[in-house]
Amino acid sequence: MMRAMKLAGSELLFGAGCLEYIKTIKAKKASIVVGGKSMEKSGMLAKVEGLFHEAGAQTSVIRGVEPDPSFGTVLRGAKELLEFGPDLIVGLGGGSAMDAAKAMWIYYEHPELTSIEEILPPNEFPKLRAKARLCCIPSTSGTASEVSRSIVISDSGTGVKHGIGNMEMMPDIAICDPEVTLSMPPHITAETGMDAMTHAVEALVSQRANYVSNILAAQAVKDIFTYLPAACADGGDLKAREQMLNASMVAGLAFTNVSLGIVHSIAHTLGSYFHISHGLGDAVVLPYVIQFNQERSQKAKEIYKGLASAQGADGFKESILALNRKLNITDKISTLLTEAQKGEYQEKIPEMADMALADGCTKTNPAIPSKAEMEELFRIIF
Repeated sequence: MMRAMKLAGSELLFGAGCLEYIKTIKAKKASIVVGGKSMEKSGMLAKVEGLFHEAGAQTSVIRGVEPDPSFGTVLRGAKELLEFGPDLIVGLGGGSAMDAAKAMWIYYEHPELTSIEEILPPNEFPKLRAKARLCCIPSTSGTASEVSRSIVISDSGTGVKHGIGNMEMMPDIAICDPEVTLSMPPHITAETGMDAMTHAVEALVSQRANYVSNILAAQAVKDIFTYLPAACADGGDLKAREQMLNASMVAGLAFTNVSLGIVHSIAHTLGSYFHISHGLGDAVVLPYVIQFNQERSQKAKEIYKGLASAQGADGFKESILALNRKLNITDKISTLLTEAQKGEYQEKIPEMADMALADGCTKTNPAIPSKAEMEELFRIIF
């Protein structure tokens, strides 16, 4: 039996100019969570605060969310939320800022919780919205955290990434205005764009894929092939930025309902061990997992064949490799590691394989690898 679908929260806005919707949001106090300095430098933080002030809301800003946000940052943010007492929490920025905002929201609503383990299965996920609603405004076209039920938070002690998913964390309001993404540099545009591509491709071959998710994911794949190179070539191309943000969003609507596959399992593991950025990890790993899946799943093979045909190519693996080359993305992990890390990588293959196999995304991959097959995948991508 299929799972019930949830397509975003209660309010989903997209297209140029939709940031103005903030003026209609009823909130007394809004806490805005941001990452580094990009939202301040671009003037976007000031613009968002100004729109909330026009709506009659007070604002506070929680700064300094790092890439791969740590649990320590989450607790710091929750403390700031408890001091300010917002009825709306806003994640403004890339996936890290939005994930951190979601996680801070949990510990703001439930200050009795003090560890990340308390929200991990088999524990019951806490109910939200007694104190605040959540709004997400993405600055990157990749993670789709604005329409997903998922977060990735790093353990402050071990650095291990915990992927946590629950529909309670679906943002109530998602505002996808391409103007917010204009400050993205080309390499971030490329890497986050390939994260969106991976979401769409993995959703299409997921064991939970369905009629609705396929329509969303297939359109996302088509648009990303067309508009990602354009957005990288000219960051000011508002049409390309808008189409990429929309494609990322609909890929997110697909994968948050039908889950992903072992590209994500492996990328999460590479991020935990070697701090390889998630989108870049996805981009490098995707062609090799396509090869793995099509050799073991007839259904996946047919889907990839259709995607390749739409690109006028003989094979979909080759289509992705060609896109990566166009975006100046490498085709092997070894080029992203230091000499010392290369040796460590080879030593860690057995335990990295274990971590990837235990990842929640693995169970919906069209073909579930054995331990030996997963180890071999880590060798091939190296």
